[in-house]
Amino acid sequence: MEKSFFERMGGTYRQEGDYLIPNLSAPELPAIGVWGQRRKRYLKEHRQALCAALLLSGRLNDHLSEIDIQAKDIFFQLVEQMAEQECITKQLKAENQIEWVRRMNNVKSRAEEMT
Repeated sequence: MEKSFFERMGGTYRQEGDYLIPNLSAPELPAIGVWGQRRKRYLKEHRQALCAALLLSGRLNDHLSEIDIQAKDIFFQLVEQMAEQECITKQLKAENQIEWVRRMNNVKSRAEEMT
């Protein structure tokens, strides 16, 4: 017995009056943080051809997500190194939390400017 058109196409359908409507869902997109958003803005403003190629190939969101992950890693490594150089330790955190927070916020602000 030959399969119907809908069986050959696969997927699931729902009945809406006389019509069968496919049950479609959008694919889950990877989360894109601040660094990925900055990369996207850069691509749109300065590398339009690359941005269009990534978008048309369906790889833009994956690219932005990967850049975001890499940039976060670099940022946290930089913060850790700067905190170590400035003797911002767990001991300081235990003894004087307000001073520790003030100094860590300063380090994070400078690291953001550098990246």
